[in-house]
Amino acid sequence: MAIALSKIDVNAWFNDLSAQFQGLNPKEPGQWPLAPKLASALGVMVAVIAAGYFFVLADEQAGLDAERAREPQLRQDFQGKLAQAVNLPELRKQKSQVEEYVTQLEKQLPGKAEIDSLLSDISGAGVGRGLQFELFRPGQVLIKDYYAELPFALRVSGRYHDIGAFAADVANLSRIVTLHNLVVTSPPAPNSPLSMEATARTYRYLDAAEVADQKKASAKAGGKK
Repeated sequence: MAIALSKIDVNAWFNDLSAQFQGLNPKEPGQWPLAPKLASALGVMVAVIAAGYFFVLADEQAGLDAERAREPQLRQDFQGKLAQAVNLPELRKQKSQVEEYVTQLEKQLPGKAEIDSLLSDISGAGVGRGLQFELFRPGQVLIKDYYAELPFALRVSGRYHDIGAFAADVANLSRIVTLHNLVVTSPPAPNSPLSMEATARTYRYLDAAEVADQKKASAKAGGKK
């Protein structure tokens, strides 16, 4: 085998190979010798692979890099949702408790038909404590998103302890009533009753029609902006 290799003229082989690339007609590649044909085929393969990488694989690589960048956030989201799933029974229990609490609060808000009864309860609480009503005047109703606020001015006169007991009775009514801007004035003459002025506020829930009107008004206000 060594003798056969030694008989090969390397210079002659390279000269023959280089001669095959001389005088090639680019319009007739089918007539080219074997070496140029193989070199051309190899060049086309390299060009196709390079073009495929830059036009196809490059976009895929960019997409893969983007997905890899999202992986930490997705892991964090998954862990958060997993924690929620584990605590789902407790969360449902808390949701039920909140809904029950909201229902209880709603029951403390009178409807339109119950306002007169509530005002009668407030008046009855004062009379029951021996107080004299000098003023009991409803104010302007203020409509909120889901409830209405009804203020009314009141002025009562009586003994100090009776006025304090009346304020406590109002706070303990089954419906929500709050007293604001309380002012207690001493009598001008000895042994005369004290006088208390205050703004009482109660709240009622809106019916379905009123809620719909509020939503329409809010939508119009938002549209104007």
